Amino acid sequence: QVQLVESGGGLVQAGGSLRLSCAASGRTFSRYACGWFRQAPGKEREFVAAISWNGGRTYYADSVKGRFTISRDNAKNTMYLQMNSLKPEDTTVYYCAAQNDSGTYSAVSVYDYWGQGTQVTVSS
Repeated sequence: QVQLVESGGGLVQAGGSLRLSCAASGRTFSRYACGWFRQAPGKEREFVAAISWNGGRTYYADSVKGRFTISRDNAKNTMYLQMNSLKPEDTTVYYCAAQNDSGTYSAVSVYDYWGQGTQVTVSS
């Protein structure tokens, strides 16, 4: 089992920045590929970004490419999402997730563990 806890969400003005953190406990964090997803009320959970177990590969949704950066520090059992140039449409709940590195990163179904989510609100 892996337990994931997100933090760093909050309220920011459009154009601003936030950094989300995902702290992991339980089994060896470095074994798992990890991702960030977001979900608005009444909508499906959507892929934001993912990173391979060793950080060597990263993947982004087109909507955040060039604005968001995913990273991880396996020594600290923590993954991050640096979000710059935030837009009102980025407003929603963000979730971190972990999976045995299947080689597939954008599908919700391949992730085995999920955090509880953190709210990000971007005001215009």
